[in-house]
Amino acid sequence: MARDQTLQLAVQRPAVASDAIISIQGITKRFGSHTVLEDITFDVPKGKTSAVLGPSGTGKSVLLKTIIGLLRPEAGQVYIDGDPMVGVPEKEVLRIRRKFGVLFQDGALFGSMNLFDNIAFPLVQHTSKTDNEIRGIVLAKSELVGLGSHLHKLPGEVSGGMRKRAGLARALVLEPQILFFDEPDSGLDPVRVAYLDELINTVHEETAATFFIISHNIESVKRTAHYLGLLFQSRLVGFGSKQEMTNSGVPVIEQFLAGRPEGPISMDEMADAEVVDRIPSSGGDGSALVGASGL
Repeated sequence: MARDQTLQLAVQRPAVASDAIISIQGITKRFGSHTVLEDITFDVPKGKTSAVLGPSGTGKSVLLKTIIGLLRPEAGQVYIDGDPMVGVPEKEVLRIRRKFGVLFQDGALFGSMNLFDNIAFPLVQHTSKTDNEIRGIVLAKSELVGLGSHLHKLPGEVSGGMRKRAGLARALVLEPQILFFDEPDSGLDPVRVAYLDELINTVHEETAATFFIISHNIESVKRTAHYLGLLFQSRLVGFGSKQEMTNSGVPVIEQFLAGRPEGPISMDEMADAEVVDRIPSSGGDGSALVGASGL
């Protein structure tokens, strides 16, 4: 396929969930002169599992860190359950963070603490619960993720998959309304990824929380997510239900979800950047879907 084929913009406004619990509005994030995210806008439905996908280097983790307040954008706002995250006092950010938990790629466990103490850490730090209450919560969440017999072990004594499950249990102990996952399948073989996906679905059914997953694993998110979004070279090219995205007919989305080499996404990231430079702006509604004639 010739790389100089003309790209055209197909604008489609996705259905906005009336009960959106996360709303990303016009987020732009730069590092120096490099724009990592440009005018990102979409709403995450409450009580569902949503996943944002994209090729490597498209800003997925930067988006997550911006949503949870670890990075401040140059423009735009993030609302968590109606509360703004950008430009508010740190005390307010900390209050809002009580509404969500985060599972980072490596579990982000303390190496000197056993799994029990790692899971209990948020309860010790942020609540006034008694030791017996904390123990009961830790045991319940550990059983939910299948770690009940390993709580005495240090993170270095267990597998990567078990560290992720411990991180998941720790993220759950404060009963968050929202749970964020940063590349949950990172470092796991396909079988363990499938087991983790089953666990994510089980925990979602048990908690009825909103799950938000950052990933590049298409098969994994197809097993877990109700809604899908796609980032391509700093821009959101689509967000909608899994069925809407699968049947979108948009070349960038079709190519990525099919995992095929033919399409606007190339092996050369510089060529991808040139492709995006020829795409007109979406006008700030964040719902632009990239299309290519003849693709």
